Amino acid sequence: MTSADDVSVLIVDDQATFRSTARTVVLLADGFTVAAEAESGEDAVETAQRVHPDLVLMDINLPGINGIEATRRIVEHWPDTVVVLMSTYTAADLPADAADCGARSYVHKEDLFPAVLSDVWEQHG
Repeated sequence: MTSADDVSVLIVDDQATFRSTARTVVLLADGFTVAAEAESGEDAVETAQRVHPDLVLMDINLPGINGIEATRRIVEHWPDTVVVLMSTYTAADLPADAADCGARSYVHKEDLFPAVLSDVWEQHG
């Protein structure tokens, strides 16, 4: 059961396996709910427009426009939306344009746990 006060989350990743993992993490985190999922940058922007999520978990490497460009577009249109970039890169190896795309945080995919999700929201939400 979800509450109207739950943080709505859009999960964006081109791999169904990781979307499933992220969905489980969101469902296990108290106060969070999955609003929708997307598997490309363009789909992420369109879905954000449709569902207006509070939080977007955005993979960097996506088909079409990448997660960095999708983040720019989402934040430009909906500045209150918190976007968190995700990847298997170390933070030091992130593309240079990740720093100024409007994402509020970065989480390594292996570090995505309910407590991390809650911490990110507490700091940036």
